[in-house]
Amino acid sequence: MQKTAIVLVPEISLTPQMLDRFISRFGKEKIAVLHSKLSIGEKYDEWNKIKEGKAKIVIGARSAIFAPVTNLGIIIIDEEHDSSYKSEANPKYDAKQVAKYIAKQNNCPLVFGSATPDINTYYKAKTLGKIELLELTKRANNSSLPKVSIIDLKQELANGNRSMLSRELYQEIEENLKQKRQTILFLNRRGYSTFIMCRDCGYTVKCKNCNISLTYHSYEKKLKCHYCGYEQEIVKVCPECHSEKIRYFGTGTQKLEQEIIKQFPNAKTIRMDVDTVTKKNSHEEILNKFKNENIDILIGTQMVVKGHHFPNVTLVGVLAADLSLYVSDYHAAERTFQLLTQAAGRAGRGEKPGEVIIQTYNPEHYSVICAKNQDYNQFYEEEIFYRQAMRYPPVWHMLVVLCASKEEAEAYACAKELADTMEKVQADKKLQMIGPADAAVA
Repeated sequence: MQKTAIVLVPEISLTPQMLDRFISRFGKEKIAVLHSKLSIGEKYDEWNKIKEGKAKIVIGARSAIFAPVTNLGIIIIDEEHDSSYKSEANPKYDAKQVAKYIAKQNNCPLVFGSATPDINTYYKAKTLGKIELLELTKRANNSSLPKVSIIDLKQELANGNRSMLSRELYQEIEENLKQKRQTILFLNRRGYSTFIMCRDCGYTVKCKNCNISLTYHSYEKKLKCHYCGYEQEIVKVCPECHSEKIRYFGTGTQKLEQEIIKQFPNAKTIRMDVDTVTKKNSHEEILNKFKNENIDILIGTQMVVKGHHFPNVTLVGVLAADLSLYVSDYHAAERTFQLLTQAAGRAGRGEKPGEVIIQTYNPEHYSVICAKNQDYNQFYEEEIFYRQAMRYPPVWHMLVVLCASKEEAEAYACAKELADTMEKVQADKKLQMIGPADAAVA
C-alpha cells in the first residue's frame, strides 16, 4: 500500500531547492507544496491535491505539518536545530512537537536531519537513548571540507584596519573575482539586542549571576539581564584592560552591501535579507539570480547559509561571529556554532575547494574553534558541561512564567506574589527560582 510523506524545511527559501530534488526522483504530479508565501488560491489547490490523495509527498515550511495527508508513512524535518520551527505568531506552536504527536498517532518514523543537531535532540539521543542516532561521517560526493581561517578583529584594529573587511578577506574576495568564482558574505542580524564590548581586549559585560551578556536599554541608559533582572550602570572604561574603547555593536547587511559596492565596484552584488524578500517568490528570484546570472557576491543574513547548494561558491566570509555570541540567551554559543558551521558548509560544494574566513573579536571561544574544526562532538561536550554547571536545559528543566498587565507595578506585584508562594510551598527545595525580572520584550 502506498504511503505518504511530509518533508519540512526551516525557511521558505529552501523550498525550491528541496522541491527540485524530489521532483527529479518522484515526478511533479506526486508532490505538493505548502508555505505562507502561496496565494489563497494556490494554497487551496495544493490542499485539495493532498486531500484527494493525488499528492504523496508534501514539502514546505513549518505549517506544512498540518497537511491533510492520509496513510502517513514518514515525517522528515530537515535542519531540525533551526529555531524557525517554533512559531512566534499566533497560534504559537512548535512544529517538531506537533510532528512527534502526528508520527505517534500514525505509528510512523520521524526523522530529524542536521549537521549541527539541537543540543536537546542530541542529549536525548546520546545520553537518554530516547532517539536512535544515525551518523553520516562523510560529505556528499566525498568532497573535502573547506579550509577555515579565524581572523582576530582586535589584531586588525591594532594594525590600523577599521574596515568591515579584514585584510585577508578583502584579498580572498579580490582573488575569487579574478577566478570568476562566487562569494557569500554572511552578517548575522540575530543580534537585535545591542551588546557592549571592548575593542582592545574583547571583554563583554556579562551578568554576574547568569554568565550571559547584558542588554543595553537605551531609554534607561542601563545594562540589564533578561533572566534574573540584574542591572548595572553603563560601562565606560573596560574593567579588564582599562581601555576607553568601549563600543556598542549593531550593524546590518545594507551597510555591508554599500561597503562592498564601494570597494569592489566592478563586482555584481546582490543582497538577501528580511528587507529584500518581502514580495512573493522573492526568495526564489534572488537565489536563481545568484545561481544563473553570474552574480559574484551574495550578501545576506542567516537565510543565505541554511542548506543552499551553489557549486561555484568557493569563498564564505562571516563578518561578525560575535553578533550571535553575545545575545542575552543561554543558547548563544550553540546558535553561534550552528550558524558558523552551516555557513562554512556553503563553501566548496562543487569540484573546486572551498575557503571560509570567520571574523571575530573572540577567536578563542569554543564555539568558534569547534566550528573552524567542524567538530560537533567536541562542541557538544563543552556546551553540555556548561549547561550542567549553570542548571540550564536539557540537563535541567526550565519553566518561564510571564505576568502581563497594563500597569507595570501590577505585573511585578503578581510575579513577586507567585514567586513568594512557590518558595513557601515547595517541599523538597529542589526548585531553583530566578527573578522576578523584566520580560525580554516589554
